[in-house]
Amino acid sequence: MTIRERTQELERLTLSPGAALSERSRGRDLPLEECPIRTCYQRDRDRIIHCNAYRRLMHKTQVFLSPEGDHYRTRLTHTLEVNQIARTIGRALRLNEDLIEAIAMGHDLGHTPFGHAGESMLNQLSPAGYSHSVQSVRVVERLERGGKGLNLTWEVRDGILHHSYGGKPAATLEGQVVRLADKIAYMNHDIDDAVRAGILSEGDLPWEVKYTLGYTKSQRITAMIASVIDSSSDRAIAMSPPVEACYKQLRDFLFDQVYTNPVAKGEEVKAKAIIGELYRFFSDHPQRMPEEYQAIADQEGLDRAVCDYISGMSDRFCVAAFEEIFIPKSWGL
Repeated sequence: MTIRERTQELERLTLSPGAALSERSRGRDLPLEECPIRTCYQRDRDRIIHCNAYRRLMHKTQVFLSPEGDHYRTRLTHTLEVNQIARTIGRALRLNEDLIEAIAMGHDLGHTPFGHAGESMLNQLSPAGYSHSVQSVRVVERLERGGKGLNLTWEVRDGILHHSYGGKPAATLEGQVVRLADKIAYMNHDIDDAVRAGILSEGDLPWEVKYTLGYTKSQRITAMIASVIDSSSDRAIAMSPPVEACYKQLRDFLFDQVYTNPVAKGEEVKAKAIIGELYRFFSDHPQRMPEEYQAIADQEGLDRAVCDYISGMSDRFCVAAFEEIFIPKSWGL
């Protein structure tokens, strides 16, 4: 037996009846010879971690735009926290941690510069609309590796596509775990960053939330994870109603106190303006985009190409592109 076959045998013997076994994957769009060491989901995880879009996450905004300090979350650190929470839940429920990790690592690859402000602006400008979940799948299917894509398994792409709250849940329990882990992670690290920024204190949180979930970030995360573990089954992943009610109350609180706070989010007007100006410029001057995006414009339309190009930018590259195009340079004789 190869190492991969031994791993697949361990999956059969140890994982839950509802888990997604790697040997039963629906496969890839393009057939690929099996790796003797890694399962298909391990291979997908590695392909994601080594791709360009994953590395750019380190310079993309989570909540605070270009914060002063090294300890605020970026889109990459958010991804790592989602992975950690999701794997903790998956291990307790005896699900496939390799599939969980692949979905978690790839779930935000399609996020724009400047976080949800950038996403909102592209969605407003593009006739086709813009969703980072859909774009994340496009990144792995179409944009990476010079247009070849990463050729990931169906289960990983499905989990990435359905990780956002409010839409259709993922087909696998592993994908559903990542969806809830994403909510648990961003809710708690956004509070942590807001406290660090002096916008909130732990004492400002609603007393019902503190009473039910705890008074610290660690207590809240533990309570939410325990709720998911206790309330899930081999058919669906869920939070208990009391904890989900606290989550919704906490989400509404953050929208009022952080996500629309003029101190925390005041720079978003400028960020949206940069996205808007770049979108209009590249729509009028597609020849100024790299050749690969000009090819996309010819094949799939100009709007698609401009959205692909801008959404792939890091925050600092986006600002640099704006300065290069619109800010006059000094000159001398």
